[in-house]
Amino acid sequence: MAQLSHPVEPFGEVNVFKSATGLSIKATILMVPNVENAHTGLAIDASASMQPMYGVKIGPFPAAKPNVVEPVARTMSAFLANFSSDGKCSNIYWACSPDGSAIEEIGRFSAEEVETVPFTGPKRFPWGKQTRLLPPVRYFAEHAFKDCPWSLGVIVTDGIVDDLADVKSYCLQLGQQMASGQRLFMKLVLIGVGSEVDENQMEELDDMFEGSNLKTPKGKEIDIWDHKIAGEMQKLEEIFSEIVDEDTIVVESGKIIDNNGNVAKEYRDGVPAVLKFDLPAGTTGFTLEFPGGNVTQDISEVLGRL
Repeated sequence: MAQLSHPVEPFGEVNVFKSATGLSIKATILMVPNVENAHTGLAIDASASMQPMYGVKIGPFPAAKPNVVEPVARTMSAFLANFSSDGKCSNIYWACSPDGSAIEEIGRFSAEEVETVPFTGPKRFPWGKQTRLLPPVRYFAEHAFKDCPWSLGVIVTDGIVDDLADVKSYCLQLGQQMASGQRLFMKLVLIGVGSEVDENQMEELDDMFEGSNLKTPKGKEIDIWDHKIAGEMQKLEEIFSEIVDEDTIVVESGKIIDNNGNVAKEYRDGVPAVLKFDLPAGTTGFTLEFPGGNVTQDISEVLGRL
């Protein structure tokens, strides 16, 4: 699978798969879902490599740069709090302590409260020397989101994850619990910041449920992870790009036209928020036509990665 870095609005995410006959496309319409009893959380990397982003002065070196984490964290937390059913978001630092395994709770705040919360780094634990992702995942799954019917956790990192295999193993267990009905919906979005992130790792997490055939008791495909690169995000709503309901109809009718002018799929009974269709080999783009307009998406950027 290859994911487009800059989908054209109103697409939130466009994934391209190689198939036996050509290409398969899965595209979502970007929209903020309307969810009851939603809970949200934000986990911010506190490994040592993040110190300059927090504005921390290190040793005898020149004065630190401004704290760029704080305004971003406040904005993200407020956005998530406004979406949460109780109007608050759980905030934590992760990758704390020498082995990167500690979690430090910052607090659960409303959009108004978080405007005065300092995000200057961990106080109870030292900055981490490793980046262990499993602790914040477990914190959300077993503490902040325990018994929640619908939950969304956003995890921000600047580096390479040191425990990827453990994270995948644990998340597979979570997926199996969702499939059996023991656990309800939980989505995690990993956001990479800076130049040191390993997008291959992020994609590996994002794709880990492909081919698993795990579905909820209601028949919905289970896919716990999504990933984003902060520098490529144009709006915060993009964290919802994979959180759309296939049963939601966004416009009364439409059709998909490939770049050669052929109809790839028709939606006579309404265009859903999740579009799945096939394109012939050699296709470099498609157009969604609907009453009153159309939108064309080029996919050529990813064809060489399939």
